[in-house]
Amino acid sequence: MPVHIRAALVLAALLASSAAHAQEPLDQRYRADANRLIQAALADSFAYNRLATMVDRFGNRLSGSESLERTIDWVLDEMRRDGLQNVRGEPVMVPHWVRGDESAELISPRALPLHMIGLGMSVGTPPGGITADVLVVTSFADLAAHAAEARGKIVLFDVPFTSYRETVAYRGGGASAAAKVGAVAALIRSVASASMQNPHTGSLRYDTTVARIPAAALSVEDAMMLHRIQSRGERVRVHLSMNARLLPEAQSRNVVAEIVGSERPDEVVVLGGHIDSWDVGTGAMDDGGGVVAAWEAVRLMQRLGLHPRRTVRVVAWTNEENGTRGGRGYLAAHRDQVGRHMLAMESDNGVFKPFGFRFQGSDSALAVMRQVARLLEPIGAGKMEKGDGEADVGPLIAAGVPGLGLDVDGTRYFHYHHSSADTMDKLDPRDMAECVAAMAVMAYVVADMPGTLVRETPRER
Repeated sequence: MPVHIRAALVLAALLASSAAHAQEPLDQRYRADANRLIQAALADSFAYNRLATMVDRFGNRLSGSESLERTIDWVLDEMRRDGLQNVRGEPVMVPHWVRGDESAELISPRALPLHMIGLGMSVGTPPGGITADVLVVTSFADLAAHAAEARGKIVLFDVPFTSYRETVAYRGGGASAAAKVGAVAALIRSVASASMQNPHTGSLRYDTTVARIPAAALSVEDAMMLHRIQSRGERVRVHLSMNARLLPEAQSRNVVAEIVGSERPDEVVVLGGHIDSWDVGTGAMDDGGGVVAAWEAVRLMQRLGLHPRRTVRVVAWTNEENGTRGGRGYLAAHRDQVGRHMLAMESDNGVFKPFGFRFQGSDSALAVMRQVARLLEPIGAGKMEKGDGEADVGPLIAAGVPGLGLDVDGTRYFHYHHSSADTMDKLDPRDMAECVAAMAVMAYVVADMPGTLVRETPRER
């Protein structure tokens, strides 16, 4: 056979093999690499131990605090020691709210210190505090029905937890609703699915058309007690003292590190969590675990020598809790690269047992992601369904980038959320390792696969 014919046949065979390989289902093509990542993630408790070091050493990390910035310095140093590329802090201005001393005390029908915590971004009370009768209501509609009784009182919303999406409305809007009917302060039953006298904080939002009044959360137990007292026809009187204040904005940073793509370095898969936390507990669950799991996912790729075609970028976003400045700042800093972001993934529901992911994007992209998710069936994390993304990747998703939120067993999350109970002991090393594996496999395959994810039309911002 002539040489040129033999060469043509060899070339045709190679092209046919390449085409067949390109059309091979992703869960078959990447099975070996996915198994390596899963095995490496489950081999030890490195991520769990690194998270424990971080939260034990630095504690909680509210925006504007020294502890947040010291944590960021440490993470940057550790990422450089890991050998990740382009490690940097990208500046972001953040609100600087300070809680100060605070207390609530039942005056009538008996003297009793109440378990309370001020809501984030609340104003403080006058220097001597506020002493007033309490009006307990069970909803915004109930407040409207008793509006004539609210003037000069402290309104307490005793609303049982149903779902976070529903119940959090009272944390966000309760103060302004109470102010509209002449209340001098607002209290809410903590947004919590369980309680052991641990009140839960979180941000409120003031309506600019009404007075800003102080607002705090009571433990579930104390809110129910005050409601019972009122229901018996007894007078409920409380003294509230809060020294909360808002200081000038402070500079913080988004933490960024990468594995630079081997063929398409300007195309990016981004994954992460938020590095800030509330100023109670240690922020182990919300969201130190999400940050460290994403970081470990990228470190494992680097350690195993898996260098995908596209760049994989881990980000620890700042100021998710009381401003979401980190997510918006990231979009502003990378706006000219948004069209080259392939996927934006975040973990912000605790690193509990993973079930899979919630996907936000086109139906055709969802079909591709379901192929990838099958690689996670060995650890029970193969679910891939339509659903909302997380707050920090929200701006990217709104700009058209496909988004993923890690879906985990949320049974206990709102037991501890935004409270002093958010500590390391609530997490399990095996669960966290499985979260690492899920994020690593998803990020690596999307960063390396030949095709791209079809986008939806960006939403109006």
